[in-house]
Amino acid sequence: MSVRVKIFAYLLMFCALLIALLWLFQVVFLESVYRMIKIREVSEAMSAISRNIGSDDLPALAENINVSRGVSVMIISPDGAVTVSANSFPMTVSVTRDLSRLYLLTARNGGEYLEYPYSSPAGQARVTVSDGWTIARRQQEIFHCKLIGGTMIVLSAMISPVDATVGTLKIELIFITGVMLLFSVVIALLISRHVSKPIVAISKTAKALARGRYDVAFNTRGYREITELAGTLNVAARELSTVDGLRRELVANVSHDLRTPLTLIAGYAEAMRDLPGENTPENAQIIVDEAERLSRLVAEVLDLSKLQSGAWPIVLEPFNLTRCLRGIVERLAEFTRALGYSITLAAEGDVTVRADESAISQAVYNLLTNAINFTGDDKTVAVRQIVSPDGVTVEVADTGKGISGEELPYIWDRYYRTGKKHKRAAVGTGIGLSIVKSVMERHGGEYGARTEAGRGSVFWIRIKDGPANG
Repeated sequence: MSVRVKIFAYLLMFCALLIALLWLFQVVFLESVYRMIKIREVSEAMSAISRNIGSDDLPALAENINVSRGVSVMIISPDGAVTVSANSFPMTVSVTRDLSRLYLLTARNGGEYLEYPYSSPAGQARVTVSDGWTIARRQQEIFHCKLIGGTMIVLSAMISPVDATVGTLKIELIFITGVMLLFSVVIALLISRHVSKPIVAISKTAKALARGRYDVAFNTRGYREITELAGTLNVAARELSTVDGLRRELVANVSHDLRTPLTLIAGYAEAMRDLPGENTPENAQIIVDEAERLSRLVAEVLDLSKLQSGAWPIVLEPFNLTRCLRGIVERLAEFTRALGYSITLAAEGDVTVRADESAISQAVYNLLTNAINFTGDDKTVAVRQIVSPDGVTVEVADTGKGISGEELPYIWDRYYRTGKKHKRAAVGTGIGLSIVKSVMERHGGEYGARTEAGRGSVFWIRIKDGPANG
């Protein structure tokens, strides 16, 4: 079901509910509400008279209550005399319940007696008492009696029939219902169309985005929520466009990096097969080296995929970080020594941290290979271990040209590679920094880089769980 149809249906349901409530309270519950109001008026009148018993203003108060609220008032002294009488119609009580019996009922009920409604046979006789009060009973009548120091207050109020009023209201409500239904349909159509229009437009644009059209633009006009949603989708479209471009670049780069060792392996293998004298240990070693290089290229891509998907479990255990750094530096120094590289390690004492040794080793290895790829003409790379209250920081510094300020915030992103030309050593795919980022995020650690044009770059990671000197 579309948003427009749902909004239209909900608005019609809301209007139908309002009409139903109007019918209930104006027709079905009208008599009940009217009776409730009259009972409350009689109770309020009793409270007002009770507070003014013995006051000189009592007759005027009784007359005012009788005129303004339609409540008849009779006050009977302890000797049975009617001291105050304000009645616009004859007050009535049951012929079997005379004033003395009302007195007894009120006394037995704790000094206050409320009875509503009275049910009496039709055509019951009436007995007239002093001052025009009639001792008889009527079917729709409220009686409220109260004893105060022997003085009895008797209030009575008639409930007028509401049948004629209900009939009139029914006719009016029929016309009102028809008008409201027509009005509701028109308003629901307009509102549903107005509200759903920007949502429908965003939905169409989102479908185009899902088909790979990253140059789409979402309309940011309309309601605040729609504007915020459109703005978010515009940002998502730009990010997807960037990621798609970087993905394409990664595929091209990885394809080139994979093709190079494959070409060398195939070329040397064919030469060793077809040409006499080419089956030498040197050529065989080249094939072995290129096969290892190819294996490392594939491993780095798989490592990144496993880290980002959570398939690489992180096991936190204490290990000697300094010994781990020393081993990585020695292996890479030996591997690159023939190419003229110099890799040094500066560490004051061994430090033990609690982390995943395999993942941290992979992160440090990638930082080093990145530094080897981008270092300056002196081919020097420095590794530093720094212990602080925040944890243990490992810095890898090169002497290259540095990274521009525009590129620095994006170097950790997936697929990102700087546009600078650099010397590529025998290792690395260009996605090592993404692996570093994923490793440190899985550890809850920190990572970063600082650079100055012409003075090289420093990449660092910080392991917060530690250190413990050992």
